[in-house]
Amino acid sequence: MSDQKDEQGDDRNSDGQHGGEPLEPVASFGSQLADAARKAGLGKLAEDERLSPRDMLGALGGIRGLAETIVPGLVFLVIFSFTQNLNWALGLSVALAAVFTLLRIVAKTPVMQAVAGLIGVVVSAALALWTGNGADNFVLGLITNAVYALVLLVSMLVRWPLIGLAAGYLMGDGLAWRQNKRRFQAMQLLTACWFGLFALRLVVQLPLYFANNVEGLAVTKLLMGVPLYALLLIVSWLIVRAVYPKATDAAARRP
Repeated sequence: MSDQKDEQGDDRNSDGQHGGEPLEPVASFGSQLADAARKAGLGKLAEDERLSPRDMLGALGGIRGLAETIVPGLVFLVIFSFTQNLNWALGLSVALAAVFTLLRIVAKTPVMQAVAGLIGVVVSAALALWTGNGADNFVLGLITNAVYALVLLVSMLVRWPLIGLAAGYLMGDGLAWRQNKRRFQAMQLLTACWFGLFALRLVVQLPLYFANNVEGLAVTKLLMGVPLYALLLIVSWLIVRAVYPKATDAAARRP
């Protein structure tokens, strides 16, 4: 049954409480995660009965968002590979990120993604110029992946899978998924998949960093960026749709 209680033997109850204590802070955090996911275009994707290419593109940031994510790194790779000139490669990648941000400001469109990308590019470039080592252009990304992996792993270990918090509120389920064994296990699996993405990046890229392989880092960052993210979005959609009934089916079961 879809409303079967989680057979883990814990003390969750139907009021979304644990051990008699309200879970308001957790609920608030989950709601904030869901709001952030909606702003990133993931809300519409989660609600789709079918995997819409348009909503998939929106979840990836749209054409402009993809360009902002891919082009600066691609330009860095091309310029550095052909010239071995770190200053030119970093300068052009930073300039492109700045142009993307300026275009958003001029067009009066949301600038958060572009600004975040610009800050990341500038900080990474500054570190690489300071040390004179092109591999240090990727340190911020490695740290970010490590932090994400650690947070997701801890959330699974404490049995509050982070992706489940966001998905629960995106699907209008709140924290109720924790009382359903099948949904809880699915959210653990989904969070494990996202943990695997960040961990895999570290496994592949850390040896390249310690080997000072700048071109290898640039290539793997591109290949393990948007392509793997898009693949994982598809996996996430399949898992969420598997444990949540279609809206039409849910409506038909209502008294």
